Amino acid sequence: MAQQTLSFSRADSAKFFRTLNKRVNNYFKENNIKRTGNWQLWVKTVIMFALFLTPYFLLLTLNMPTWAQILLTIVMGIGMAGVGMNVMHDGNHGSFSNKEWVNRLMGSSIYILAGNVYNWKVQHNVLHHTYTNIHGHDEDLEAGRILRFSKHAEWRKHHKFQHYYSILLYGLLTINWAIMTDFQQMSRYMKRKLSYGKLPHPVVNWSKLLISKLIYVSMWIIIPITLTDLAWYEVLIGFLIMHYVAGLILSVVFQLAHVMDEAEMPMPEKDGTMKNTWAIHQLKTTVNFGRKNWFINWYTGGLNHQVEHHIFPHISHIHYGKIAKIVKDTAKEFNLPYKEYETTRKAIKAHFKFLKEMGAPPALQA
Repeated sequence: MAQQTLSFSRADSAKFFRTLNKRVNNYFKENNIKRTGNWQLWVKTVIMFALFLTPYFLLLTLNMPTWAQILLTIVMGIGMAGVGMNVMHDGNHGSFSNKEWVNRLMGSSIYILAGNVYNWKVQHNVLHHTYTNIHGHDEDLEAGRILRFSKHAEWRKHHKFQHYYSILLYGLLTINWAIMTDFQQMSRYMKRKLSYGKLPHPVVNWSKLLISKLIYVSMWIIIPITLTDLAWYEVLIGFLIMHYVAGLILSVVFQLAHVMDEAEMPMPEKDGTMKNTWAIHQLKTTVNFGRKNWFINWYTGGLNHQVEHHIFPHISHIHYGKIAKIVKDTAKEFNLPYKEYETTRKAIKAHFKFLKEMGAPPALQA
């Protein structure tokens, strides 16, 4: 991956972000509300953890038919994705609460989702939120040689089928966290001395990773094998089903925001400068979807409001629905794009259409 230093333009003669930021700040001030989560977020947190962990304890304590066990592992996967999008995400952005210890606690839920706080904050908060959709800098565009998400990525013959096989690979997201990705990322990030805040001591950081992985394996594999009558392969199958459901949900939600034809993927000049200011760059590289669907808004933790999230990552997703009108109206006032799909179905269709376009030989691409 390129390590060129990038810088965004500071030329915003129309003062878009200054105006938008003032209006959003006024919204919170006039309504006398905090920018962090509220009682609604706490209720949602209880529900998501219940979806995730209640089936786990039922499987440990009750004898039930195979079909019921499979159903519970699917529910666990839905809950797992829900905790990631609603609890962990806000916690690690520092937007869950105005109390730092609460944010750390909620952000640490990533450890029972198979991830690692340090890796996630570097990849998501630093690389993705800073260098959104910039090939070679935003790792969310990286998919090895298997998938091609950008015209700037190398094309291979098998990519012409990626709009068919991609959905099968999307479900492997979180299981990759558990087995391989975290170790690769930590090695890479520590060598580059990347961090979100103070750079952790290598020994401490690696120790946390290894210990958390041991606890994770114990919780999800060793304990179920030890305390239940399930065979080891039945536990592993359930474990994989849970991860596949969660990975599929998370991958699709993530891709709908940035891996779309409407989401620009600009490259820097030779000297590392970007054409737009950071805030305008976010508008051009990010897409919303299904904003008027109450369930999508509720379950995805506001990740369907990616425009609002990318410009105001330290505001809890609980407020995105309210500030969306401010963002959209201000963008329109400054003749800037506000990209969105009315429904999630249309966004999904557009995403796989884009994958097909990226899978075509470069000579055939527009």
